[in-house]
Amino acid sequence: MHPYATEEFTDGEAEVLRRYFTNLDGPVFALVNLPEVVKGALFARYSRTNKSLRRLFLDEFVSDLDLAGDESVDATVGLERADDLYQKVFFEYGDDSVAQLGGVHLACEQSSNVLTKILEWGRIMSYLEQSTRYLGYDKRLSHGFYRYYRDHDVLNSRLGARYVGDMDRIFDTYSQLLPQMVEFATKKFPKTSDDTDFAYRQAIRAKALDAVRGLLPASALSSVGIYGSGQAFEGLLLRMRAHPLPESRYYSDLMLTELRKVIPSFLKRVDLEDRGVAWTNYMASTRSQTARLLADLWDSTVQQEGESVKLVGYDPEGEIRVMEAIAFAATDRPTEEIRDRVGRLSADERRTLMDTYIGRRGNRRHRPGRAFERTDYRFELTTDYGAFRDLQRHRLLTVEWQPLSTNLGYDVPDLIEEAGLAGDYHAAMERSRELYDAMVDEFPQQAQYAVSLAYRIRYVMQMNAREAMHLIELRSSPQGHPSYRRVAQEMHRLIRDVAGHHAIADAMIYVDHGDIDLERLEAERAAERARSLRN
Repeated sequence: MHPYATEEFTDGEAEVLRRYFTNLDGPVFALVNLPEVVKGALFARYSRTNKSLRRLFLDEFVSDLDLAGDESVDATVGLERADDLYQKVFFEYGDDSVAQLGGVHLACEQSSNVLTKILEWGRIMSYLEQSTRYLGYDKRLSHGFYRYYRDHDVLNSRLGARYVGDMDRIFDTYSQLLPQMVEFATKKFPKTSDDTDFAYRQAIRAKALDAVRGLLPASALSSVGIYGSGQAFEGLLLRMRAHPLPESRYYSDLMLTELRKVIPSFLKRVDLEDRGVAWTNYMASTRSQTARLLADLWDSTVQQEGESVKLVGYDPEGEIRVMEAIAFAATDRPTEEIRDRVGRLSADERRTLMDTYIGRRGNRRHRPGRAFERTDYRFELTTDYGAFRDLQRHRLLTVEWQPLSTNLGYDVPDLIEEAGLAGDYHAAMERSRELYDAMVDEFPQQAQYAVSLAYRIRYVMQMNAREAMHLIELRSSPQGHPSYRRVAQEMHRLIRDVAGHHAIADAMIYVDHGDIDLERLEAERAAERARSLRN
């Protein structure tokens, strides 16, 4: 065993420490039963003391804790001590990284599908969003309303009654078509003896929900679970407060109120005039001024196009750059020498080097190292908004999107056509378009709520080869929605055939190019097997 030094504590100190530390003698331990702000304050002091964390806790923090009463209850005092420390660290030292040391799980419910994309912008946060693929929107909420966002300004305008009426009619169509699609899918994909009733019903319902989800307008409500550090939440709130969508600004106030109950010290700068307010004003002004400038410079003619995936940026020598990165980390040679030596390798030697680095991948989670981050790809996509919702959540890449509108047309699922329900589908899309057109001049931001998810949006995704492997293999998997499976499959083809990066494309051995009838069936079978093993 490695000879780690063991600290000595009195019996009284040990009794206190056991409440808040997972062990008293090892070099690795977790902090428990303490507010996040106290944990962060301890770590903040860490960087400016030679004491151990447990000793620091005893010497500088324990006197502010209430140790009486039920020992299972979290220590909720000591906040003033922690707050004083953060004031010094934030404002005197300017150490923003301290705000990375405490995190919060925050539930964000009843947010529109427009707002969820704003919530899920940050790279250093974790998100789980309610799915439109597995949860139906055919039931009304307890107050009798369908699940869509009702913007206060819109409802109080001359368009308020029309907005509610058109939203209700679109949700009515969704509710009417869903059971019809379940019935049609049951006939088209009959149950086999290999499947249990439960797994089959789940797969059929997922197929039906996939087919009708394009009817849902972007006003449809969703729930997002977010975990992030204080720094991440601060950045998110500043962006939300600068956003032109009123729902975003209103929701940011709700979030700030709740977050300050848990990590108040991390968020002190958000509404200070010379800090958060100044940052928010900067972001809002640059965004609006850029939009006004481009409106003056360019006309607003829109050319409609169908679904498309284009590779608009890549390095033709990208695979060479990857091999140089491989060699750099595995040798002691400088970059210039490595570049020269890799350049003199034969084609067979290069392929051997790449194959050796990739190794034998046992599953899609076995991905090569960071050398694959040396080259990247920029894709321009035009897809339905539903597919965009799923792809946008890949946070390690760069994604930018244009405003949601009805200008690029919409897609009709093949299953809707086959079922003979295209007439109702087209009528709902036309209602969505007309409502958007009626709203867009008076409410340019809120008009997005009227746009059904089947309408297309244009966006760019820029990612390195390592992230491309993750995204393409994951989103081409058989249980994926057909719309984003097509995107992932086409990305893979473009990397191979247009960029000419054959070794990188060939490394993506878990890309699925097959056609799937019941996308969720195999996943439901696996879940059923797992349930049977547990029972």
